[in-house]
Amino acid sequence: MPGRFFLESPISEVGATLDAPLGSLSDEPARRNIAPGQNVVVYDGSLRHMRWGIVPVGRVNARGRPVMEQIINARSETVFDKSAFEGVGRAVIPVNGWYEWTGEKRRKTAWRIAPRAQAFLFFAAITDIWTAPGGIEVPQVAAVTCAPNADVAEIHHRMGVLLELHALKVWMGDDLDAAKALMRPWPDGRLRISEASDVDWNGP
Repeated sequence: MPGRFFLESPISEVGATLDAPLGSLSDEPARRNIAPGQNVVVYDGSLRHMRWGIVPVGRVNARGRPVMEQIINARSETVFDKSAFEGVGRAVIPVNGWYEWTGEKRRKTAWRIAPRAQAFLFFAAITDIWTAPGGIEVPQVAAVTCAPNADVAEIHHRMGVLLELHALKVWMGDDLDAAKALMRPWPDGRLRISEASDVDWNGP
């Protein structure tokens, strides 16, 4: 939806694909298991770290009540209509894939989802800045989700909005209507889903 990300390719390949300098990320290690609450590589015109999960301090819902839960994923159907998301930025999370789980709590099966014919998937995302105690500013990111395509539907009722490389500038651009048009399921048949081992998703 996604539940966890993985980015195992060298960060230099991410930079080359996006034509973006690595900056402080030049020593970014391969990561098999990126969980909510951890830093994830984000592209917003440049590559940098953001915390996966928006702490909605100061944000309110349509009734004017504070939003309490941490926002890991935002629904595409409402992300630009809810007052809780007013003023957010738009960015992309580049990864090699993600994990989902099916089954009961003690009998869950982990599934590894990756592209069939390319190195990276680009998740549409929204961004925010949390001013933590002491005045420290923490850049934050949440993935945008939509209905699943046929590849994902059997294991989850939602999937992340995935973007073509040529559409990244549209997603991050000033034309909100053009960005909204990108929020649809990824075409069927372009994802490879396999059962994940503990080594896969329990890795660093």
